[in-house]
Amino acid sequence: MYLTSWDAPRQSNLALQQTVQSTACAGAPKRQVVRMGNKGAGGPFAPLVVVVRGVVGEKEFNKLRGKAISLHSQVIKDFCKQLGVDNKQVQGVIRLAKKNGEKLGFLA
Repeated sequence: MYLTSWDAPRQSNLALQQTVQSTACAGAPKRQVVRMGNKGAGGPFAPLVVVVRGVVGEKEFNKLRGKAISLHSQVIKDFCKQLGVDNKQVQGVIRLAKKNGEKLGFLA
């Protein structure tokens, strides 16, 4: 029920927008959303990570985690460089290390 004649076009416009949004999204393939952190809440190291974050504080913990990730990535790059691995494969190894870190709970 419309209160004034001005509400009718507005309501029909909203209904049209909802219809267009629902039909446009229904057939579109879903893209995987990449999210940072908090994926590995079930790993064996997750409780330790949660305790350290609580003791140290969120800001300092994120700095420490960033430094650790950076050092680990650099070690991987240096090791791969010694073996003569190309950059594309090095990036794959770093992605694999991130996935393993998630499974172990380091990103909790």
